[in-house]
Amino acid sequence: MHFVTRTLEIVLPVLYFVTVWVYGKAFFSADLPSTRARRSFLFATICTHLGYVVLRTVFLGHFPITSFYEILSVVALTVSLVYFAIELRTGSRETGYFILMLPLFFQVIASIFIKDYLQVPPELRGSLLGFHVSSALFGYAAITISAVYGLLYLMLYHDLKSNQFGVIYKRLPNLETLEKMSITATLIGTALLTVAITLGLIWLPLAIESFSYADPKLFSTVAVWVVYVFGLVARQAAGWKGRKMMIVTLSGFVLAVLSIAVTTILPFGFHKFGR
Repeated sequence: MHFVTRTLEIVLPVLYFVTVWVYGKAFFSADLPSTRARRSFLFATICTHLGYVVLRTVFLGHFPITSFYEILSVVALTVSLVYFAIELRTGSRETGYFILMLPLFFQVIASIFIKDYLQVPPELRGSLLGFHVSSALFGYAAITISAVYGLLYLMLYHDLKSNQFGVIYKRLPNLETLEKMSITATLIGTALLTVAITLGLIWLPLAIESFSYADPKLFSTVAVWVVYVFGLVARQAAGWKGRKMMIVTLSGFVLAVLSIAVTTILPFGFHKFGR
């Protein structure tokens, strides 16, 4: 089984690369075979990634969340799953190339640096923690997609201001649609992070005797949540729209990535599971 998981860690970046390439060819050149095949490639990649996560969970005896690189791999999967659901729901495939670049990047880094942690504390095996982690990861996936839509909005906004009507202008949805998609993803991500934080606060005293609410990862997650809540409140109360909201989504995403990286490197905190 260890050989299979190691093999999949090589295969997954290749699958993501091919999927992104097919989406890119369909977007930039309107290639008909690529246009027809791109969703099938994404589905195959997601199924393979799901199989990898299941096998790794069985092999290690715990859900793969014990290191920054395991989390990167799972976030790559959740971003792909959330985007796939959005694509099925809306029927729009034009943004797939840009969104799937992130799972590709995350999985490449994860496959290079991931390690096996065979011994973890028993609190990692509880169902409450599973719901906490799942809601957090899907929340991060949603805000990742929100950030990509925000970036696409700013790119299209720049093209319109500069009177440059290239392939980005022709292929992407209009500014209003991109903003709506970004805000929808932000709402979903904020709601899921709210659930994750609430479950974490419930789980913490039950699982760990000597705990502290000053844990760096808990603090950083709350900080990310505050950024998005602030943006959503400002949108309703102060009429923030367009570029302002897109900058908020991108700022929250950058803070989320930095917080995950920094808190994983820190040698303390109850989220330091692997050993």
